Amino acid sequence: MTFHGVRGSTACHGRDTARFGGNTSCVSVDAPAAPLVLFDLGTGSRYVPVEQGREILCLVSHLHWDHIQGLPFFPPMLDPDTRMTLCAPAPADGQTLSRAMSSIIREPVFPVGLDAFPACPELLGLGAETRDFGEVRVRSAEVAHVGRTLGYRIDVDGISIAYVSDHQEPMDGGEPDRATIDLCRDVDLLIHDSQFTAEQLVEHPDWGHCTPEFALEVARQAGAKRVVLFHHDPERTDDQLDELAACHADSTAPVVWVAREGMTIELAER
Repeated sequence: MTFHGVRGSTACHGRDTARFGGNTSCVSVDAPAAPLVLFDLGTGSRYVPVEQGREILCLVSHLHWDHIQGLPFFPPMLDPDTRMTLCAPAPADGQTLSRAMSSIIREPVFPVGLDAFPACPELLGLGAETRDFGEVRVRSAEVAHVGRTLGYRIDVDGISIAYVSDHQEPMDGGEPDRATIDLCRDVDLLIHDSQFTAEQLVEHPDWGHCTPEFALEVARQAGAKRVVLFHHDPERTDDQLDELAACHADSTAPVVWVAREGMTIELAER
């Protein structure tokens, strides 16, 4: 599993963010004899190495710009032999996912429409459900955010990974919702939103994000063995993220990492 983009909201560039990286959400999971899985298609997707002819499964959490902006720049989109399935929440207004995506990637905000690319990915709108894609079992669940959003869990080769990139923390101090806890139950690794500090959350109470402390509470209640703090605020500096990592360096239940671009984690079947 490799992290290609770890920021939320917007890509950022500068000396203060160079070490952890400034691209938006994209994580790849490479398991033998299975499709290459991508969680989200933020600007980090431009840097995902994909062998020609490899089957690709893209699990997009929601259609906010920072999670799909990399799609037209994703190199396999220029390969007519690409075999790609793109899953995302079915639009709440009843339109198809294909129509929703075509309304985003088109003139005047992009030079060409989605149908101009040589690749023709299958677009599949999902709700709360479980599906198999070859050797990969995918479970999706609704997650509290701004607009319809899914969290994902994949089970492949005896490994379980949950991805909850954007998650609204209850401002009344309430518990995480049970659907999210059930999605993450006993996973080997949880990738979870941790965009705001406690002070930022008070300033932005309805922006759809949470604190590292809330992410860890989700992980503990779900029994996740490892958690990666993810979707860093674009204003969060490398030094601040170093401090966050140092706070959790000795954590064992769960083990805690802070996501950075280029970070690779190897998980072995139990």
